[in-house]
Amino acid sequence: MTALPLTPILPATVTDALTTAGLPVEHVLEVASRTLAEDLSWGPDVTSEATLSTTATGTADVVARRAGCLAGVPVAAAVAYTLAAQQGVDLEVELVAADGDRIGPGGVALTITGPLRCLLTAERSLLNLLGQLSGTATATAAWADALAGTPTRVRDTRKTVPGLRLLQKYAVRCGGGVNHRMGLGDAALIKDNHVAAAGSVAAAFAAVRRHDAQIPVEVECDTLAQVREAIDAGAELVLLDNMSFDELADAVALCRPAGVRTEASGGLELADAAAVGATGVDYVAVGALTHSAPVLDLGLDLR
Repeated sequence: MTALPLTPILPATVTDALTTAGLPVEHVLEVASRTLAEDLSWGPDVTSEATLSTTATGTADVVARRAGCLAGVPVAAAVAYTLAAQQGVDLEVELVAADGDRIGPGGVALTITGPLRCLLTAERSLLNLLGQLSGTATATAAWADALAGTPTRVRDTRKTVPGLRLLQKYAVRCGGGVNHRMGLGDAALIKDNHVAAAGSVAAAFAAVRRHDAQIPVEVECDTLAQVREAIDAGAELVLLDNMSFDELADAVALCRPAGVRTEASGGLELADAAAVGATGVDYVAVGALTHSAPVLDLGLDLR
């Protein structure tokens, strides 16, 4: 699989949108290049080459088939510009909607004008990325809406599609969610296996603190006894794993006076949002935002 070269091909409207979103342009170009290269690994777009002349041009709109929350509009534009650069043609992309916008059926996310061969070859790659990211944003927005009026915020996990973590976690922010740690090195999360290996919650926590005195540390707790142990050890945040709603409320009552934040985790579904929020936990961890969210149905329609 041959990746396309990374070149400064994006107009200011797209680079500004990516920069404002906190997305490195080089990373987005790499993802766009890799996605296109995957689709073209078996040869050029034979259907478009057979049915369209090299001079055929037109305009297409990327249109929502269902309601949702958008994420990845400038990423989709980057895909189109990347392919245009490879083919040596010019096109223009208008960012009609912005990431984080709620869109209804028939709503237009972006408009592309240029050679039809380029537009139709790029179609599936840009829709795959935009639909994936908008699906994550839409799922997150549903949780954010359901938790409105409670102290609880929805957070993602590291259960992301390989190669898309930075973009998926950005999509969570577009939907109104909060990011957990980006990887294994920006925060410590002491889980049950670490506790088992170290001998206790306190021993595992002390080992992490000896290794790095400054890094944020979260401790996974299965019982209220472990919550007390984590508080006594100095944890800043406890992950309350597979606890009942009553247990979550009891854990919050232990943690809040000590200034320790709380996060509920373990098989929680959207229907549980009100009950989770009523316990007073600071966060609810939902892996499904990134590993199981249905893609937002979008299509590319030629005018």
